[in-house]
Amino acid sequence: MSLRLYDTMTRQVRDFVPLVPGCVSIYLCGATVQSPPHIGHIRSYLNFDVMRRWFGYRGYRVSFVRNVTDIDDKVIAKGLESGTPWYEIAYANERAFNEGYNALGCLPPSVEPRATGHVPEMIEMMRGLIERGHAYAVEGNVYFAVTTFAEYLALSNQELDNLRQPSGEGETGKRDPRDFAMWKAAKPGEPSWETPWGRGRPGWHLECSAMAHKYLGTGFDIHGGGLDLIFPHHENEIAQSRAFGDEFANFWVHNAWVTLAGEKMSKSLGNSVLVSEMVQRWRPIVLRYYLAGPHYRSMIEYSEEALREADTSFARIEGFIERAVERCGPVDPAPEVPLAFAEAMDDDLGVPQALAVLHTAVRQGNSALTADDKESAVERLAEVRAMLGVLGLDPLDEQWAGTERGDDLHGVVDALVRLVLDQRQAARSRKDFATADAIRDQLGEAGLAIEDTPSGPRWTIDK
Repeated sequence: MSLRLYDTMTRQVRDFVPLVPGCVSIYLCGATVQSPPHIGHIRSYLNFDVMRRWFGYRGYRVSFVRNVTDIDDKVIAKGLESGTPWYEIAYANERAFNEGYNALGCLPPSVEPRATGHVPEMIEMMRGLIERGHAYAVEGNVYFAVTTFAEYLALSNQELDNLRQPSGEGETGKRDPRDFAMWKAAKPGEPSWETPWGRGRPGWHLECSAMAHKYLGTGFDIHGGGLDLIFPHHENEIAQSRAFGDEFANFWVHNAWVTLAGEKMSKSLGNSVLVSEMVQRWRPIVLRYYLAGPHYRSMIEYSEEALREADTSFARIEGFIERAVERCGPVDPAPEVPLAFAEAMDDDLGVPQALAVLHTAVRQGNSALTADDKESAVERLAEVRAMLGVLGLDPLDEQWAGTERGDDLHGVVDALVRLVLDQRQAARSRKDFATADAIRDQLGEAGLAIEDTPSGPRWTIDK
């Protein structure tokens, strides 16, 4: 069975055939760094980290580009609100994202370009689009004329007559309200760069088209990102790049969201769960298991209960590994994963089905240990380590050194705090607010901060 991926553009699962034999080129829309990352952001990169690892296992050489949007309306607004230079906001949050990626065991990208480092490439692309009649400059802005590109909206499957293009402040002089900004005229107090059409700053969509062209050429295999980027971001990238003359992406792969109470987890909605908070309470390897385990196209409804279930599930895997190593000694990962695991991964990265194969091997390994069948136990351990390695979840890998279950008390502390919070919730239900406040104060004195959220109380270590 060949490796197959769901392509958003064609709305079907297609056989993956690389443009260059033996090589895979991937562009992933990275962070807009106006705030620290929540687990929805990290889920996206985890999904593509698993994809990248699987391509590597299948023998491909992978070129993986993940950009950083360090200049944007939101970044500038955050700077103005806080009185902090925009570039300090961007760099601090870029570091926070990288800390989150590293904590959850993500491989670093081949290249991680920043938007602000590629203004010359953006100017070149705008000049080419204006010359070809696909773009125009007015009042310092540069717009893409959407009616000049016949395939516009093919990705999002919308009708042009019904289109309502998002517009920002200062986007004046459009010939058609559906046209989108590639370059925005300078405003007082904002960062700007010199161009043939006046000083200004990049539009969001232009950044990715220019960086993908620079690092992956006129055509590449896979463009990835979250479902929310299909329109307008990816639709506008396609228009710019194809009109410029690039073939652009051969596959479009989109991951689903992490939701909370049915809503997409979002900084703007104020319902995000920050990675920096989560790694205080849960081991990063468990967070990775929780976020990477569901199929990448399936929504994850965040809940503390689901995380505890993931912790318990992964503990069963770790328990087998610990017992097998104690009884049989160290065992290297098998050179190949089981056939059923490989078939699941080849079928649009079917991680849930692959994990079912892994858990079956764990049960068989435990049975072998019970029967004192060391030979079978060693075989299962080698298979389990190989499968976990592909998913970035092998607890014996050096990247997880120091995160064994015995090295922390997160699970124990969470269970104990949960008991106390249940008592507090019971007091609140009977309107005994004095007792509820006393419990909260006592937890605060112990160094724990309690936050009441729509999904229930949440605790973090109060630094």
